[in-house]
Amino acid sequence: MKNTFGSSVTVTLFGESHGAAIGAVLDGMAPGIPIDEEFMRRQMVLRQGPAALSTKRREPDEVRILSGVRDGVTTGTPIALLIENTDTRSRDYASLRTLPRPGHADYTALLKYHGYADERGGGHFSGRLTAPLVAAGAVALSALSARGIRIGTHIAACGGVADRRFLDVEADLLALGGRDFATLDEAAGEAMRAAIEAARAEGDSVGGVLETAVTGLPGGVGEPWFDTVEGVLSHILFSVPAVKGVEFGDGFALAAMRGSEANDPFTVKDGAVRTATNRAGGILGGITTGMPLLIRTAIKPTPSIYKEQSTVDLTAMAEAPLRIEGRHDPAIVHRARVVVDSVVALALCDLLALRFGTDYLKA
Repeated sequence: MKNTFGSSVTVTLFGESHGAAIGAVLDGMAPGIPIDEEFMRRQMVLRQGPAALSTKRREPDEVRILSGVRDGVTTGTPIALLIENTDTRSRDYASLRTLPRPGHADYTALLKYHGYADERGGGHFSGRLTAPLVAAGAVALSALSARGIRIGTHIAACGGVADRRFLDVEADLLALGGRDFATLDEAAGEAMRAAIEAARAEGDSVGGVLETAVTGLPGGVGEPWFDTVEGVLSHILFSVPAVKGVEFGDGFALAAMRGSEANDPFTVKDGAVRTATNRAGGILGGITTGMPLLIRTAIKPTPSIYKEQSTVDLTAMAEAPLRIEGRHDPAIVHRARVVVDSVVALALCDLLALRFGTDYLKA
């Protein structure tokens, strides 16, 4: 049973959706890194998403820093982050011990933990656990920003509506800023909101695709074969609930191209080697090229919907109808955007510390 990611910089998650608290322990961060608690608070608000498009479970998500920080900077020891759960309605989940929800981990949790897992709100499997990931990610994002490394994500597609792709990546990342619904094209964002509202009105949900860019990342980071940049990032991205696909650069579209189209020609720009295009997404041989890192992440529709579904009554071992109660999101792609930023930052901190040493993260 493993709840820790990373080799040099590690993050460990603990807690359950309806337990007393959830949290994370971030270890391996260099001493002397400033902690921007206001930035952390803004990130937590972004994770909650606009109230009209998100779950009615609204919690303050105040992050208590229990250790590893003194006088506003890291000490170099483990950073313990705690978030109390204050708005739970456990009665909504009373039937789930015998009626596993389609699309959720209820049944697989039963197989692994033999009926002892906390099923309330999804327990340890819940998207609620992304809150401490975002808190830990805020520390990582701040450290990377001080090194000139910027990370940003927009909603590339949702509910059948597509946003435009990144063009001038640096300018686009600045424009995204702290938008609570992160699209590059305002009209696309409004159409996506309407699609989410329509799904909510029908008791249903929609999914989407996120596109993430990383600029300022030095070349030469990553290992061939088993610890490639793609492999490490995919590992942590697939740990985020509802992520069902990850691609880099042009990803699956490369399969339909010829090599003459798919290859990125090398060139020189401002005295540095660059590529004229970036279909590889800033990675060759599992190692960064110095070009912007480009990642696309597929987010499935929220599995908790209000339509009647079919399941199995585990006591009777017979098919049974299920109508879910509780407070659920009609889409989570807009909330997952800040989670993706956070986990990408945590993975990059680990990769950079392995390449250059942990002191690299202190600007």
